Amino acid sequence: MESDKALVVFQGKKIRRTWFNDEWWFSVVDIVGALTQTDRTRKYWSDLKTKLQDEGFEPSEKIGQLKLKAEDGKLRLTDCANTKNMFRIIQSIPSPKAEPFKQWLAQVGYDRVQEIENPELAQKRMKELYKSKGYSKDWIEKRVRGIAIRDELTDEWKKRGVQEEKDYAILTAETLKNQKIFGVPEI
Repeated sequence: MESDKALVVFQGKKIRRTWFNDEWWFSVVDIVGALTQTDRTRKYWSDLKTKLQDEGFEPSEKIGQLKLKAEDGKLRLTDCANTKNMFRIIQSIPSPKAEPFKQWLAQVGYDRVQEIENPELAQKRMKELYKSKGYSKDWIEKRVRGIAIRDELTDEWKKRGVQEEKDYAILTAETLKNQKIFGVPEI
């Protein structure tokens, strides 16, 4: 990843991050510092780890020590969390600055529960997301149909005994190859 993307700014505070295991990992003390009014972010984080453990969140399993650039320019091991675990940590920070995150997480959770009860809502959200990214209505409809067809196809493969991921990959590759041979447009 480009080095200029290794730092983000939130409410005027620098948040260090690094790309690790195909996802962003963020400095916990940087986020704690941005969301609290404390001058002792490391102490706050230490106390918060204990609180999280008491709540059933295991920091030792969820937090990684990754090298991030310190203020002196040297790389130092720093407690980092991926996005999912960072959101969980933020949920335990009693701060007005953390409240927008908490409200957003609550809304996302509510929306997903609604989508479980009515899967058409998930499809509508997906279409709106593609539209916001600039895809045409025609492309979106082809994409939705393609997903439905692929799901039917993989269900049929499963009925016929396909179990290994490798087998699904081979069958998918063959299907795509046949689409090209017969002139079926890709989605």
